[in-house]
Amino acid sequence: MASLSRRAFLEFSTMSAAGLVFASRVAEGRAQSKPKPPALAPASVEEFVRAGHVNLERVKEMLAQEPGFLNATWDWGGGDFETALGGAGHMGRKDIATFLLSQGARMDIFVAAMLGKLDIVKTVLTAFPNLAQSKGPHGFTLMYHAQKGGEEAGPVVKYLESLGAI
Repeated sequence: MASLSRRAFLEFSTMSAAGLVFASRVAEGRAQSKPKPPALAPASVEEFVRAGHVNLERVKEMLAQEPGFLNATWDWGGGDFETALGGAGHMGRKDIATFLLSQGARMDIFVAAMLGKLDIVKTVLTAFPNLAQSKGPHGFTLMYHAQKGGEEAGPVVKYLESLGAI
């Protein structure tokens, strides 16, 4: 039988006690957390994503009724996932994109490119250069999104050209 030094015993006891405290706090947090609401109706998610492409008023109306739509995604097939914000991005709908972002939608590099947010695009591409060639919803490129942004996104287009993006 191996004996523990006093120091080893104290270290083991401290770690064990800390582990028990941590485990009890995790369990307590689970007990206090609210149950998740049911999944959103797929047809409604699809309608919201479709509206995000072209219909700001419908987006506002649906989001007021169900805040969970904000970051909901629709799979058009084969893993071609899209949010309403993504739809606004490749359609060049700055009004819809800006509204959704003001409500807390998750920004992505494609929408940043369409909105002409050169600082965001540069930062992301500096960290992950291969994303210059990545594709967003429906296979639309980063360059395509930037071009949909019009004159305001011109600096992003020039930056992407300098990287050889297509």
